Amino acid sequence: MIMNDNEIPTIGLSEAATENMGKYGRMRKQYLQAHKPELYNSLLLSGTLHTHLLEIDQTARKRLELMMPEMAKVAGATQELKARDPLRWAGLMNTCKAQIEEVIMNELIWD
Repeated sequence: MIMNDNEIPTIGLSEAATENMGKYGRMRKQYLQAHKPELYNSLLLSGTLHTHLLEIDQTARKRLELMMPEMAKVAGATQELKARDPLRWAGLMNTCKAQIEEVIMNELIWD
């Protein structure tokens, strides 16, 4: 917290703090600023915003990591397919990731 000439504190996240945050944490921050300003300000003023954003980011990445193998298996994106038809395999993997990210967005980012 830095005081300016009028003794009003400047509150915010440092650039270094936001650089360590991943994609999902940044998305959550943007969502809170745009759609939940009261919650955003409350977290910011209490000093828990950065922790909240890091938790969201870590949870989202873990969920993606856990769900991806199962989704790929169900979609048929096997190592055999990867060797035989890499473009089809890449397309299936991208589709799986997009579906998982939609779940993550609904459950973690936009909640």
